[in-house]
Amino acid sequence: MGERTATLAEIAGEAGVSVPTVSRVLNGRPGISEKTRVEVERLLELRGYERRKPRRETPLIDFVTVGLETQWSLQLLRGAQAEAARAGADFVVTATEGLPAGAPDWLERLRSRGSDGIVVVVSELEQDAREELSRLQVPVVLIDPVGTDTESYVTVAAADWLGARDATQHLLDLGHERIGFVTGPLHLECHADRLDGYYSALGRRGISRNPDLVRVGDSLVAGGETFGGELLDLEERPTAILSGSDEQAYGIYLAARNRGLSIPEDLSVVGFDDVDLARWVSPQLTTVHQPLTGMAATATRLVLALSRGEEVSNRRVQLASELVVRDSTAPPRAVASPNPEPTKVTHSPV
Repeated sequence: MGERTATLAEIAGEAGVSVPTVSRVLNGRPGISEKTRVEVERLLELRGYERRKPRRETPLIDFVTVGLETQWSLQLLRGAQAEAARAGADFVVTATEGLPAGAPDWLERLRSRGSDGIVVVVSELEQDAREELSRLQVPVVLIDPVGTDTESYVTVAAADWLGARDATQHLLDLGHERIGFVTGPLHLECHADRLDGYYSALGRRGISRNPDLVRVGDSLVAGGETFGGELLDLEERPTAILSGSDEQAYGIYLAARNRGLSIPEDLSVVGFDDVDLARWVSPQLTTVHQPLTGMAATATRLVLALSRGEEVSNRRVQLASELVVRDSTAPPRAVASPNPEPTKVTHSPV
């Protein structure tokens, strides 16, 4: 059996140069010494590296997301498409429906159409797909990456930990102490960070972690209705609930109303993301604003730069979050202080 084809990273390691340097050699770009160019070309030939098709005049970007049924996904798609249009790039969308990205048929289509880069939204890349993408010399940028095995990729995220901490702090400042949390799927870094931020705010007030007040949801309306309902059916129910997404928060609204509870008089609710739904529901939803269109635009801009063989100075981009206080939060009934005026708390990238 023949030797396995080398990946781009392996060629770079053997040559003692960076991956972007190898990319420049492959694309015939200037700025590389003749000695380095000759050595990289020698290793590419020796290891049987599979070169991509010649670059088209119009770059092509693949945008891979878990689905297109949520406002969260659509705002990301909107940002990525707008940036691709601004850059004069073509744009292809793939929905994985929650499955890991990298099915063989998708990889074959990727190879045949000669995509210049891929933006992947909270979807796990299978190991075989990672190796194949490396051999195809296709740069990948992750939005809200899955897990911690992302060191080899450029990633774009928001200040999830700070956002959840500020949301919980807002509820604590209103006088709530029994605060529930319906998270999103915890295998996603963004939701794990939000849970940590929630626990941090409670700990700073001397409130112990109570696993009875936490449910792992699915970020969808149905999850909010189911798991929010479980919290509201506790013998000592929470007076406030933080949700891992706005759509899930709407499910909590439904669960509360099904039990004859009013928002915010009987229950305060805080969402996450600040999609259009947050302003459509009644009462309007207090939530953590995530710069979703900006995150997707940034990821698209970065993947286009990588496809041109450019160096990326910051491989871990984190954008600011804002707590937007609207009408769904108020002091618990036992606290007489008035409902505060709407405010925003902004966090710069860290």
